[in-house]
Amino acid sequence: MIEFVYDDGGRADAGFRGSAGDCVTRAIAIASGRPYGEVYEALADGMARSRTRGRAAGKRSARNGVYRPVYDRYLRSIGAEWTPTMEIGSGTTVHLRADELPPGRLVVRLSRHLAAVIDGVLHDTGDCSRDGTRAVYGYWRLPDA
Repeated sequence: MIEFVYDDGGRADAGFRGSAGDCVTRAIAIASGRPYGEVYEALADGMARSRTRGRAAGKRSARNGVYRPVYDRYLRSIGAEWTPTMEIGSGTTVHLRADELPPGRLVVRLSRHLAAVIDGVLHDTGDCSRDGTRAVYGYWRLPDA
């Protein structure tokens, strides 16, 4: 299992209101120790510059999701290192559990969600661990804040 702590990543303090699909911004803000507003602006800029098609093309927002290439680029720019934990056909090898994740400041990639884990403690607005059965596709390890 994993201990859970409610954490909005500083979203309310930054003046953001209402519900949003902002797990990418929130997880990065929490794990990196950077202000929510700063992370939001950087990701929103990345979304506006991304070569997307369809409904999100040219929109400058990080409120309801961020494309993976955009957040991958941002995480690399702040010194994070990616570690995959699953390959096609390999099955689940790492779950969202304290005993299966390394210590440190992590942004874990799950199915349709990103969350922050700091030294084995899940920081998010809800317990997304599914009682320790949620598969982790990989994680970004951030330098200590």
